[in-house]
Amino acid sequence: MQLMDNWNKEILRLAIPSIISNVTVPLLGLVDLAVVGHIGNETYISAIAVGSMVFNVMYWLLGFLRMGTSGMTSQAYGRQDEQECLNILLRTLMIGLGMGILFIVAQRGIEWGMLRLMNTPEASWSFVATYFRIVIWGAPAMLGLYGLTGWFIGMQDTRTPMVVAVLQNVVNILASLIFVFVLGWKISGVAAGTVLAQWVGFMVSLYAAYRRISSEKEQGLTSEKSGLMVLQTTFCRVLVMRGEWREFFRVNKDIFLRTLCLVAVNFFFTSAGGKQGAMMLAVNTLLMTLFTLFSYLMDGFAYAGEALSGKYYGAGDTKGLRITVRRLFGFGVIMALMFTAVYVFGGVGFLHLLTSDGSVVAAAQPYLFWAYLIPMAGMAAFVLDGVFIGLTATKGMLFSTAMAMIVFFVVYYLFWNSFGNDALWIAFLSFLGMRGIASILWVRRYLVIF
Repeated sequence: MQLMDNWNKEILRLAIPSIISNVTVPLLGLVDLAVVGHIGNETYISAIAVGSMVFNVMYWLLGFLRMGTSGMTSQAYGRQDEQECLNILLRTLMIGLGMGILFIVAQRGIEWGMLRLMNTPEASWSFVATYFRIVIWGAPAMLGLYGLTGWFIGMQDTRTPMVVAVLQNVVNILASLIFVFVLGWKISGVAAGTVLAQWVGFMVSLYAAYRRISSEKEQGLTSEKSGLMVLQTTFCRVLVMRGEWREFFRVNKDIFLRTLCLVAVNFFFTSAGGKQGAMMLAVNTLLMTLFTLFSYLMDGFAYAGEALSGKYYGAGDTKGLRITVRRLFGFGVIMALMFTAVYVFGGVGFLHLLTSDGSVVAAAQPYLFWAYLIPMAGMAAFVLDGVFIGLTATKGMLFSTAMAMIVFFVVYYLFWNSFGNDALWIAFLSFLGMRGIASILWVRRYLVIF
């Protein structure tokens, strides 16, 4: 029984800091929104909303830098291959920093395309452009931080990313307040605060990684061979390791394509709600918040799954891998039941917390039933996404998400004429459920870990 308690403790040790980190992610955007809400009219607010969305799309599509790094690092950690762990870190940093620099070089083209893609109101164009042209300088830091976060998770350390995430928010709040209200920089101050927070987070995370690499305990270095020398030697070696580069891009290609499927569904969901009018768009946005909250918690367990399943797979410990997956599902079921109960008994109250507009809450209540089903429909997909990443079985992730995307569109167009907005929610729940079912089928067919 003590052994089973230790399995649970190990999962929670990794999951809880990840949940805290996830919750802080949207705060960076919310801080910007709150500050501009006190310095101007709706033009400022819409500019921050559009600008934040532009960067969310850019960075979301490159989320493979975190996920692919996590899976490969956890396997190398399980094999006790410290050198390969370092190789992976340098490889992902090279790509992340390189992509960030590319974004800076191509910023005018990106700005032009995104302003039109987001249907930006003309009154907000100059403010969005100002925000974008400043925040784009944080792109290398953000993408480098993606790789560092994935590396720490793979090294069974979710505490460092949590500390960095909290630090970023503190820096962002303080810097934005000083730049805006003391120096009077307005929207430029908000953007500058965001960039400063991003670079502080990156540098602190990079320093933490360097400290870990340099320690004699982790690398077994002699006093004659410094951590810096190891990094220099490894950097040269990484540049010429073609096989490892191919594997890196194979894993990340599948994750990137899978992300495109997720983006297609989420964009269509928002667009389909918007076509029904401002009221229905507001209703769907409020109810989707219930999904977002659940996803923050379940992503924490998915991160634990990445770290532990990769470690046991890399170590060749099939028994440990199976127990981990089963325990993750146990936590997933408990969390799904808990969230379902909270939504059933507190859903209306939560909507009132989000908005004081009684007409929006009243319009949302007929669709609350669909939100009650989100936790159970989505739980399996979240758990197995973490397992797939840990095993670098990314084709399973791509297969399950692509199949679920097809089901989403088929269900929506079959039922739209008869059920209206209910059809949109039925399609979304079908998407979540199909991701889980297809993931389980793939695991049972190709991985045999249940």
